Amino acid sequence: MPALADQLAEEAVPDPEPTYGSELLDELRAQIAQFVILPTQQALDAVTLWVAATHLQPAWQHAPRLAVVGPAKRCGKSRLLDVLTETVHEPMLTINTTPAAVFRSITDEPPTLLVDEADTIFGTPKQAEKNEEMRGLLNAGHQRNRYVTRVVGNDHTPHRFATFAMAALAGIGDLPDTIMDRSVVIRMRRRAEGESVKPFRSRRDIPGLHDLRDRIAAWARPLLDEAADLEPGMPVEDRAADTWEPLVIVADLAAGHWPGRASEACARMVAAEIEAEEDQPGEARILADIRRVFVSQREVDSLSTDELLHHLRQNAESPWAEWGRNGLSARELAAMLRRYDIKPGNVRLADGTQRKGYMRNKFLDAWRRYCPTVHSVNAESAAPASG
Repeated sequence: MPALADQLAEEAVPDPEPTYGSELLDELRAQIAQFVILPTQQALDAVTLWVAATHLQPAWQHAPRLAVVGPAKRCGKSRLLDVLTETVHEPMLTINTTPAAVFRSITDEPPTLLVDEADTIFGTPKQAEKNEEMRGLLNAGHQRNRYVTRVVGNDHTPHRFATFAMAALAGIGDLPDTIMDRSVVIRMRRRAEGESVKPFRSRRDIPGLHDLRDRIAAWARPLLDEAADLEPGMPVEDRAADTWEPLVIVADLAAGHWPGRASEACARMVAAEIEAEEDQPGEARILADIRRVFVSQREVDSLSTDELLHHLRQNAESPWAEWGRNGLSARELAAMLRRYDIKPGNVRLADGTQRKGYMRNKFLDAWRRYCPTVHSVNAESAAPASG
């Protein structure tokens, strides 16, 4: 047995050596956790990396949004924004700020936009319509070299304004899809009985947060060119990879245990958002539920419309039984699927008869594109983060 213990000790991978950068991130993580309870350890890691990434904005091709959302009041959203305000690069609070004032404030060294109570901006169709210019600015500013043109001065000279800047938005309920799709999403929860945080006191706590902010900025600035040149391997693809890349690069620059933490946070949190998207009525939810029906029917080649609707309505966890007056109809199903270029047709059933229905192979491309399989991550459980 002693020999086996010695062998296991030799095979064990040692913890990465801490670096100055990793120690700064550890300190920032601990400071955030003092004041706010994040939903998971991965969410706490993501917020930490996002804050550090604001100090390297000129290096990034994409400016990730941080969407801090919760189902109700008193979930810690505003308190997290308080901490972000004192630790990010050049915070710009956008309360009662017009879009024109915002994009006139964005330069080659952009500020970090902070939007509290975003639900009052985008929460209803009327509010969203009124604030369409702000949403357009936030969407365009996710990618470098996206500009807005406005006339200025008495002679109305056209002038091009930059939009590129990192932004954090906090609000009740989900933000518009176009913003959520460009965001690292933090889904806050109200503190449970027994969970406690340190009260935030400006006079006492802000000096220490500013000192940490300045040390992170001093560490990051000499790494600007290196950060711009890095192209890390990403555990996700497409827009999710664009959004998370600055956080992963910051972790690689800090080294220590942070590259592993960043990769785990990215994989887990993106997978969670894919699952959340599938749970929403309409959109990819109908595709995911139809895929489950075909799987439950042993991957048959086709199903009649009536049979498919029957199985969709039988799913107690889905909204289709209560959809409309009498449950999801054939017409409504066809309308939902038309946007994915999937149409009903004559199909031959197992008993040899022909009826209107859907071929399984017509869904394959849409399933692959809009509801990819969520792969599990071999990592520690996503336990709530605590202070």
